[in-house]
Amino acid sequence: MGKRKKVKSEGPFILENVEILDAGSEGNAIAKVEDMVVFVPFVVPGDVCDIRIVSRKRRFYEGRAIRFHKYSDRRVKPVCSHFGICGGCRWQAMPYEDQLKYKQKQVYDAFTRIGHLDFPDILPIRHSANTEYYRNKLEYTFSTHRWLTDEEMNIPRDVRDMNALGFHIPGMFDRVLDIQHCYLQSEISNRIRLAVKNFALENKLSFYDIRNFTGDLRNLIIRDSNAGDIMVIMVFGTDDPNKIETVMQFLAGSFPEVTSLVYVVNQKHNDTISDLQPTLYKGQPFITAKMENLSFRIGPLSFYQTNSDQALELYRITRSLASLTGSETVYDLYTGTGTIANFVASDAKKVIGIEYIEPAVADARLNSDLNSIANTSFVAGDMAKVLTPAFIEENGRPDVVITDPPRAGMHEKVVKSLLEALPKRIVYVSCNPATQARDISLMTDKYRIEAVQPVDMFPHTHHVENICLLVRHGEEII
Repeated sequence: MGKRKKVKSEGPFILENVEILDAGSEGNAIAKVEDMVVFVPFVVPGDVCDIRIVSRKRRFYEGRAIRFHKYSDRRVKPVCSHFGICGGCRWQAMPYEDQLKYKQKQVYDAFTRIGHLDFPDILPIRHSANTEYYRNKLEYTFSTHRWLTDEEMNIPRDVRDMNALGFHIPGMFDRVLDIQHCYLQSEISNRIRLAVKNFALENKLSFYDIRNFTGDLRNLIIRDSNAGDIMVIMVFGTDDPNKIETVMQFLAGSFPEVTSLVYVVNQKHNDTISDLQPTLYKGQPFITAKMENLSFRIGPLSFYQTNSDQALELYRITRSLASLTGSETVYDLYTGTGTIANFVASDAKKVIGIEYIEPAVADARLNSDLNSIANTSFVAGDMAKVLTPAFIEENGRPDVVITDPPRAGMHEKVVKSLLEALPKRIVYVSCNPATQARDISLMTDKYRIEAVQPVDMFPHTHHVENICLLVRHGEEII
């Protein structure tokens, strides 16, 4: 492991010759020095390095590798030139099979250490067929505060190019990394981003200054679908009709393959556009995605899983674990735009979707109509307030519940309502195994875990989706 010497000079706090032992949460790797855990990004287990500590907490340190004494035998060369600065794909230096191993371990750790659960062997994680260009949506930020390399810091301030179009630096609200090539979305995404940036510079359009809330151009959102559709959403920081027309006309003329061209004016002090009205400039107001024999319309503000191929895998597993025979009443909690509800509807008697966001519920109903699905209904409201005994009496006691909550998991009142409703099976889909394990631990008196299935939705990141089948005690598996 090498000598682990702590250097506490008047300068930075540095740990020397530290071996990286594990890969952990938030995409960081893990080292240990004198029983103190150290989280380090952009390194892999087996690396031996010096670490500069950038944050000291009571129970752990956060640091960055500043010198390598030995590279891990498991390290691979990252494909992206932005690796090490951009926080989007922190595990690119790790072989994909190792990424899958640590994601599976993340699920195991959550269920044992957080939930203290009894469960069968975790099924092998379902890998992603594509580890590059797998996303169907990316959002870029225009900024007057470009991230500078050490060399660029030596350039006189008055001649520095500070404009950027790319991604926020992790932990820095005002710094944006100018992206040259991103390996997350299809090539059209890179071409559009670079062309828009060059056009903006040539036409002296101002980039957004987040410190002063000024600037013509604020965000660029690109969505595509497996049906071949492309949506571009330009977000402007100023409501200047001439400048808006200039940019939108350029996009329309330069990229005829774009099937939906939309813009939004956002003069608020946050980047959220879900409460704003998009304006259609050219083409259709939506794009269409295909999933088996179903079609889903995706508007500028619609939620849709960002890895289309793995979303299909996720929903097929969910449907299989639900073991529907055609006679069941199914509740789909946190239904979003009703993708899962509509996907399983043909195998159920009826499906009731509940979702907090009203525009998402409108999309869910639209998608049912689009696919001629007549046995779904959708309710908008706070889950903890909607899922009451009166609601269950009115809509029928669920035989199966499918729940896919946000990262924070289910509210304790929702868990209580599930325990009162007592469906035969609960299929719990989660993007956060830690909160999933916490919630399931509250249900073990009445439910047992029958299957645990991780799914990799986001290669080169630490994120893992996990599906868990809960069966009511006394019920047999179909």
